[in-house]
Amino acid sequence: MSPLLVKARAGSAIVEVTPESAGWTHVGFAAHRLAAGEQLTLETGSRELCLVVLTGTVTVQAGGQTWEAIGNRQSVFEDVSPYAVYVPLETTVGITAVSAAEVALCSAPATTHRPARLIDPQSMTRSVRGKGANTRYVCDILPQTAEADGLLVVEVVTPSGHSSSYPPHKHDDDNIPLESSLEETYYHRLNPEQGFAYQRVYTDDRSIDEAMAVENHDVVMVPRGYHPVTVPYGYDGYYLNVMAGPKRVWHFKNDPAHDWLMTK
Repeated sequence: MSPLLVKARAGSAIVEVTPESAGWTHVGFAAHRLAAGEQLTLETGSRELCLVVLTGTVTVQAGGQTWEAIGNRQSVFEDVSPYAVYVPLETTVGITAVSAAEVALCSAPATTHRPARLIDPQSMTRSVRGKGANTRYVCDILPQTAEADGLLVVEVVTPSGHSSSYPPHKHDDDNIPLESSLEETYYHRLNPEQGFAYQRVYTDDRSIDEAMAVENHDVVMVPRGYHPVTVPYGYDGYYLNVMAGPKRVWHFKNDPAHDWLMTK
């Protein structure tokens, strides 16, 4: 199995990536299933957190505030934006499932003490990217225009038979404005859930060149290199991206061998 692929587990803790387990510096990610009434408590420590309510409804307490019964979808494939909560460093977070729910915990190092806040679905920008069989549907949950120290969070739905994160692009060189250095995780979901997708991660010199079949709830880690995704016919793909690096800005470079696709 590829060292960049983190397989999903049964039970409450679906998957977890830490800087230590990934061998990098910035991005942390975890996903949890919660039964109705189940509670999850955590401390942010030296990191900021973006909690995304993927499905179901939860009540969140953080920074002296409570957001009751947030969450508005039963599937990540519904054509609506999620609820999310931004939580700063050194804060206790309490999550209580009102209904059966799935939550994502996206984190990165932080130094700024700012208020915890609700990120309302209506505040999120939705867009269509690509064309033809490269079309996909994007929702910016925590973009670089929103307040945070390092985190960038976005979700993407890729229709059946389409490619995504394509043409292949990378963001591993601190060469702004041409390219920024950002670690990244992809949390994959498939519809129907028995499906699979393919993701390749490769560098120009092929020191990394991994091609992975990803199943429902799997995570792909992208420490560097290009990282396209393809979804086979008959299944729709979803992924939640978490990015963070030395500078909180997203600039990417297409693989020169495939950049001609931008002119088609």
